[in-house]
Amino acid sequence: MYNNSMENIFGFISETKEGTVINIKLVPNSSVNKIVDYTDEFIRIKISAPPIENKANKELVSFASEILKINKSKIKIISGEKSKLKKLLIIDSNLTEITQKILFMLNSIHKEK
Repeated sequence: MYNNSMENIFGFISETKEGTVINIKLVPNSSVNKIVDYTDEFIRIKISAPPIENKANKELVSFASEILKINKSKIKIISGEKSKLKKLLIIDSNLTEITQKILFMLNSIHKEK
C-alpha cells in the first residue's frame, strides 16, 4: 500500500494511533544538551543531567519540548525509563511534521561540523 507520508525516511521514528514515537539513545552527564548523531535505530542525544532520581529523563523531555516546539505535557517516555535506550511518544503529533523538524535539526548538526 502506498503511503504519502514521510514514514520510512528514518528507522528511528514511527507513527502510532497515539502519536509519533522517536527512539533515542541518551548520553547523560554531558557538558551540554544536544543531538549528537543518528543511526537507523535511534537518535543519540546528550543531556547534562545525571541519570539519578529521574533527572536525565526530565531533562530529555524538556529538551525535546524545546527543539520540537511542543508542550512538555505532549511528550512521554513510553519505554526505557531506566535505560539509555528510550522511546519518546509525541502525543497527537503528525509524523510528517515531526520528521520535518528532525530533518531541520539534523541539517543544523551537519552545518556545525
